[in-house]
Amino acid sequence: MSRPELQAPPEIYYGDSEAVKYTKNTRNQQIQADLTYRALELLNMPPDQSAFLLDIGCGSGLSGEILDEEGYVWAGVDIAPSMLEVALEREVEGDLFLQDIGQGLGFRPGSFDGAISISVLQWLLNAETSHHTSAPPHRLHRFFTTLHSALRNPSRAVFQFYPTSDDQIQLITSTAQKAGFGGGIVVDYPNSKKARKVYLCLFVGGGGGQQQVPAGLNEEAMDDDSVRFERRRQRERARDRSGKRKKVMDKEWILKKKELYRQRGKEGVPRDSKFTGRKRKATF
Repeated sequence: MSRPELQAPPEIYYGDSEAVKYTKNTRNQQIQADLTYRALELLNMPPDQSAFLLDIGCGSGLSGEILDEEGYVWAGVDIAPSMLEVALEREVEGDLFLQDIGQGLGFRPGSFDGAISISVLQWLLNAETSHHTSAPPHRLHRFFTTLHSALRNPSRAVFQFYPTSDDQIQLITSTAQKAGFGGGIVVDYPNSKKARKVYLCLFVGGGGGQQQVPAGLNEEAMDDDSVRFERRRQRERARDRSGKRKKVMDKEWILKKKELYRQRGKEGVPRDSKFTGRKRKATF
């Protein structure tokens, strides 16, 4: 079967029926969750601190649920209206924006503390028309320059994507570097056709290109204890997703989230300190 990005533009490919089908597929849910957890590991946010993240290509909010579980406030952008409709029906907690990232992002400078993106960048590598603005180099340039502006200094952005060639990887990394990013490619399990995953880990400020790109996972190089730990962690995550959400939101976390909402300009955020001690849908 042909890859989705080769069949139709994303806003067409992910129509109403496909958006619902994709979201309800348990295998897709599992893959999306695992990739999101790994992207957050590479993002390496300071522990126990509230942060405002951008989910690029948020779709129906599968990654957003993981961001919620990990205690982040987030906003998501996606080009497929049907995907965003599903996200609204699922009552995800992030703010959602209909946006073609190839035309650039419209956020104010320094809006976000970091960004993640799962299975999206490859969609920018196909020209939909013959106009020069549809060419992949132009769309990548618009995207990376506006993303660089939207991220605070210092910060990171992590993209998991599916390149089909080294030339595509070179085009993406060189365009990101020209936009001002440091960083590079991280490849997990490079010797496995099934498990191999490619991530682009980008840095804003904080030494730029002087920062060290994280190492990829390589099961062959791990000792037995590390392999067992990684497999146990994956099993625990699977159990967490099959039942109630694993993260318990205490009073301190809720107060931090309220304060972050105020800093981001949300109105009507309660100033009381009441809390339930468990995750619930925000009403402010």
